[in-house]
Amino acid sequence: MTLFKPCIDLHHGKVKQIVGGSLRDALDGQVGSSASSAKENFVSELPAAHYAELYRRDGLTGGHVIQLGAGNEAAAVAALNAWPGGLQLGGGVTPQNAREWLAQGASKVIVTSALFEDGRLSEARLDEFARVVSRDELVIDLSCRKRDGTYWVATNRWQTVTATPVNGETLRRLSQYCAEFLVHAADVEGLCLGIEQDVVRLLGAESPIPCTYAGGAKHLDDLDLVATLSGGRVDLTFGSALDLFGGTGVRYADCVAYNLRRGS
Repeated sequence: MTLFKPCIDLHHGKVKQIVGGSLRDALDGQVGSSASSAKENFVSELPAAHYAELYRRDGLTGGHVIQLGAGNEAAAVAALNAWPGGLQLGGGVTPQNAREWLAQGASKVIVTSALFEDGRLSEARLDEFARVVSRDELVIDLSCRKRDGTYWVATNRWQTVTATPVNGETLRRLSQYCAEFLVHAADVEGLCLGIEQDVVRLLGAESPIPCTYAGGAKHLDDLDLVATLSGGRVDLTFGSALDLFGGTGVRYADCVAYNLRRGS
């Protein structure tokens, strides 16, 4: 059953909405760098914990906190502490710190770039994560870009298009390691121009485990569209269109009501 899933995107310690792929900064292996630039749709004056407390009040589970580069750790910890077990944590997660994030209150950790080496999926890195976190504690982010008619996993804040396609084979293979997939359609992320319908169809038809899709959603009706396209097997995140983040297309209260009508 398709549901609304909330998000908190962090950049330089602030809650923001950023146009997908506009972020230019250090790669994941260079987390010490603070230099970055991005096209921002929204910068909140409220702390990350405020949003986490709101999601907790409204019983919204399975949302995600994403750290877009360095300098977000304190804000991420505050959000996780405000909604223990209610939010997943992604951005800069490694086998060395994954258990620390779980101890801080993350329900699951989200990884992408740390699984890749030289643009290719690494079995050794998958196995390394499997040794420190259980399958039920891991979400794999398969955020993607379309090239020559195929969707390819994009890493390093969607700056690097890898050699791994988002297809049935990849979804089935990686589902052995994780409990969920998170998929941002980076080409439409932050643009409020509509969802990538082909991505949603693919996830609904091919993924053997739950998925959350993000990117381009602009109306509450997109929840019903995602439900139709995926057979109710994919959840949806709203970002820049949501009134919480300065948008005018979708009211947060309507998203909460949508979930309540579906018994969640």
